[in-house]
Amino acid sequence: MKNSEIAELSTEELAARIGEETKNLNKLKFAHAVSAIENPTRITKVRKDIARLNTELTKRKAAPAPEAK
Repeated sequence: MKNSEIAELSTEELAARIGEETKNLNKLKFAHAVSAIENPTRITKVRKDIARLNTELTKRKAAPAPEAK
């Protein structure tokens, strides 16, 4: 997932996507522990995607809210 794609998501979608990716990461780790998965670099890719999503979510929370007129 690219940063440009992440920036287009709403805050609620970001939170939901983090949950989905975390579940996916847990499944990959479990599958890899039981028997070697075909492409173990997928675990690293998913971890980095989760980090990108968390970074964007943190950036949005830290940004000042736009003023309503």
